[in-house]
Amino acid sequence: MVDYHNVQKFLQSRIKRRNLMIGAGAFTGLAIASQFSHQRAIARSRFPDYPFKLGVASGEPYDTSVVIWTRLAPEPLNGGGMPPVNVPIRWEVATDSNMKRIISRGTVLATPELAHSVRVVVEGLSPHTWYWYRFNVGNEASPIGRTRTAPASGSFSNQLKFALASCQHYEQGYYTAYKYMAEDDLDLVVHVGDYIYEGGINLTRPRQHNSSEIFTLEDYRNRHALYKTDANLQATHAAFPWITTWDDHEVENNYANLISEIDTEADQDPAIFAQRRAIAYQAYYEHMPLRPFSRPVGPDMQLYRRLNFGNLATFHVLDTRQYRTDQPCGDGTRTGCLDALNPNATITGKAQEDWLFDGLDKSSARWNVLAQQVPIAQRDFTPGEGQSFSMDKWDGYVASRDRLMTFIAQRQPSNPISLAGDVHSHWAMDLKANFNNPESATLGSEFVCTSISSGGDGADINPTVQAYLPDNPHIKFYNGQRGYVRCTVTPTTWRSDYLVMSNVLTPSGTISNRASFVVDNGLPGIRQVV
Repeated sequence: MVDYHNVQKFLQSRIKRRNLMIGAGAFTGLAIASQFSHQRAIARSRFPDYPFKLGVASGEPYDTSVVIWTRLAPEPLNGGGMPPVNVPIRWEVATDSNMKRIISRGTVLATPELAHSVRVVVEGLSPHTWYWYRFNVGNEASPIGRTRTAPASGSFSNQLKFALASCQHYEQGYYTAYKYMAEDDLDLVVHVGDYIYEGGINLTRPRQHNSSEIFTLEDYRNRHALYKTDANLQATHAAFPWITTWDDHEVENNYANLISEIDTEADQDPAIFAQRRAIAYQAYYEHMPLRPFSRPVGPDMQLYRRLNFGNLATFHVLDTRQYRTDQPCGDGTRTGCLDALNPNATITGKAQEDWLFDGLDKSSARWNVLAQQVPIAQRDFTPGEGQSFSMDKWDGYVASRDRLMTFIAQRQPSNPISLAGDVHSHWAMDLKANFNNPESATLGSEFVCTSISSGGDGADINPTVQAYLPDNPHIKFYNGQRGYVRCTVTPTTWRSDYLVMSNVLTPSGTISNRASFVVDNGLPGIRQVV
């Protein structure tokens, strides 16, 4: 396991050493021209500061390959601090944490077009195996990261353990949950959105953003860099491979397809918002350990995809932002919104919905996981008579949810589990054939994680939520603190532990297990365990 303290000490010592050697001097060193992929490249022995300040990451584990990532950024909050030239970076992968048994190595070109970020798809690996990796440029070495391949196709592993996380507003709290996550016994991290937040600076919060609201490519790059300078986040990236998908704040709050939330005439122009979306998607791709097929083309990016962990679990990773129709009734929480029932409304878009249904229908996995952004289960916010729902969730796209529930009822894919985030609170819920009829069939289960920091400390109990829970008998659990969900998957059971932080407004918060829930193979529905 990667030790959080060692990662932090490594970064601090590297930065201190570079400062002692060259201070804040100009980028110096002898440039040499070489033919690398038919482009002019530059090799430098010195940087104005340590170039791997954003750490390393890995992700997208297949059974024989995985993606490793880094970005050269000696001045991460100032556009990266790199000259507009190509730089070759050496990478190596080993079977030991000391990097003595190297089994794969190579060179990749860091280009200014991708903010000097690089991703390497390391091929030819053994299934279900831990590996260690690092990058080198000039005389500088990155931190050592650890990653893991998926089990072999068709195999049945005994266990998969992963963390579910979302919503990490930098200003609203410290990422102490990531410190504990980095020390946890996990195979994987699944992040379901709001990796960054696009807003400006609020001086009343425990930490501050580095600019006003972001709009340009440099703005988005600097904001991603700010978030990635957090030592706790870096430690968790270095400890495990990640599966990531976005929600809204990676671009703009509650955007829908090419529809901006902002009310000014210019922002409401889809062509103008498409430019902002293209910029935000570019920066997201540059900072995530995604496979090359996800590289955006203008305002379009292929993010929905499928990852298999042998026959134990398949993750159907969804994108409920890029293709959705506009939120009905002006967004927000609404009562009696008939547009939420519009049969032509969609939260996934038809192509992604067809892809999802086809994948579920053909899946041979014991557990079929929908890793996506917003809660699927109905949440009626009005106690007693009447109903009100959030238009930004699947509650605002009832036709999409009905099609999904009907498909699951008819085709019966094995053990459907939804994972979601967005709402800054923990929820455990049954997925029903008819949410307005508690006696209707339970078709699946949903685990919603709280935020890492968004919303500040929160509280265990919310009186407003407590008042309407009796009207939602399919909701089995609610908690409003910060933290993450640890999921342990075996051939016979799925267990979700709801881990909560004592506080995030200071960096000294502690973590505890608030509640645990289990789903048994072949028996849809959630039961609490001690």
